Amino acid sequence: MMKNKRSKTSVDKAVVDVWQREVGELSTRSFAHRLAASEDLVLRLEIYKKLEKHRGCVNTVSFNADGNILVSGSDDKLVVLWDWETGHAKLSFQSGHVNNVFQAKIMPYTDDRSLVTCAADGQVRHAQILERGVKTRLLAKHQGRAHKLAIEPGSPHIFYTCGEDGLVQHIDLRTAAATELFTCLPIDDTRPVIHLNAIAIDPRNPNLFAVAGSDEYARLYDIRKYKWDGSTEFGQPTDYFCPAHLIGDEHVGITGLAFSDQSELLVSYNDEFIYLFTQDMGLGPNPVPSSPLSACSEASEMELDHSAASASAMEAGEKASPLVYKGHRNCETVKGVSFFGPKSEYVVSGSDCGRIFIWKKKSGELIRVMEADKHVVNCIEPHPHTTVLASSGIEKDIKIWTPKAIDKATLPTNIEQFKPKPRGWMYRVTTPQDLMLHLFSLQRWGSSPERNGENSSAAGGELLDLMLTFNDNSDASSDGGNASGPEDFFS
Repeated sequence: MMKNKRSKTSVDKAVVDVWQREVGELSTRSFAHRLAASEDLVLRLEIYKKLEKHRGCVNTVSFNADGNILVSGSDDKLVVLWDWETGHAKLSFQSGHVNNVFQAKIMPYTDDRSLVTCAADGQVRHAQILERGVKTRLLAKHQGRAHKLAIEPGSPHIFYTCGEDGLVQHIDLRTAAATELFTCLPIDDTRPVIHLNAIAIDPRNPNLFAVAGSDEYARLYDIRKYKWDGSTEFGQPTDYFCPAHLIGDEHVGITGLAFSDQSELLVSYNDEFIYLFTQDMGLGPNPVPSSPLSACSEASEMELDHSAASASAMEAGEKASPLVYKGHRNCETVKGVSFFGPKSEYVVSGSDCGRIFIWKKKSGELIRVMEADKHVVNCIEPHPHTTVLASSGIEKDIKIWTPKAIDKATLPTNIEQFKPKPRGWMYRVTTPQDLMLHLFSLQRWGSSPERNGENSSAAGGELLDLMLTFNDNSDASSDGGNASGPEDFFS
């Protein structure tokens, strides 16, 4: 009875919205926003087109500001610009990278002729689409893989990059100058650097950006605190974010970050779940490292109702708990996470099971699971203006999803309840190239001025761990196991 009542209410509301729009009581913009956020449309998403041109895993998909062009990058080192509505590849070119392209984005207000990329070779490159072809140039370099970059909202010139060397760089295309802002360090010096996987800028306040990687914390920085003459140290975050039960957990790390237009921070953990933090949930600039809380050590204990928990926490003067989104698996690759909807009404993520998961942001309720890939889905990119998604993963194609299904989908009955099993995959080292990249990170950390020869034992311990890990993983690979190579593992 409750389900029928809910359905009827939804239909009645849609009819009222149409009537209000027709008589002028609801603006066209408000009507379009309500329509784009409709759960009915989300439940009707299905594959509209498959974009096929790449010859390797597609590691990045991104829409331009208008939403009419999709750009993709792949293990084949190609960058492709698509007319996604027709499925036609408008332009493809060699990125100039010598290893897998991990991210490609179109700079805003450049007539879609300026693109920036980063890759497994550590390079950050700029591509300019000219009348007679495409010109690419090297802008900056990381000692290790460079997974992500973040464009300053509304800027055709400025963006940030992060890499597995822990370095965060600020790049201005007008001067082609890369400024090394800081190297991300752990709060307790237990390891040389934090290998960074994700960076995101708050669209509501572009002075703020977050980075995250191989430990449990998402770190928030304020670029206004940086002195461009280098007179002050900028490496101290203004805030840290982490669920209470993960503080001190050495086995988890973060693969994806996203800001909503309300400055909420979405954090996707490997071998764990996705969490939503509001600004008041931060731990402050100097969090106290500790062992995981025994009362919260099991993820199953987070099943309690979130709104009730937040209310009781506020009454007690404590910080509210972050919302949690669960059901997917994030163990094998570096997966992104995104908001979806005109006002970030939904949360979307890929999964190791090859499916796309969609949750309601406010309640954490899982409402949609879509079969998308035979192996792993890594990238989910929402269209900037309408109810359209682009997805990619280990397969060589890109899938475009639109709400064209006649019948509304229901949740499949075979969703396995994922229970985290920490494995520390971020430290997987399977090839000599992996080992060398990590050694470069150690060398950079040891020679940095702020270390001044301190904690050499920590660096030595990290080096020993690397050698043992490399030896173990090499043995596993030679035994014919399913150990993934670096290209597959970090796709």
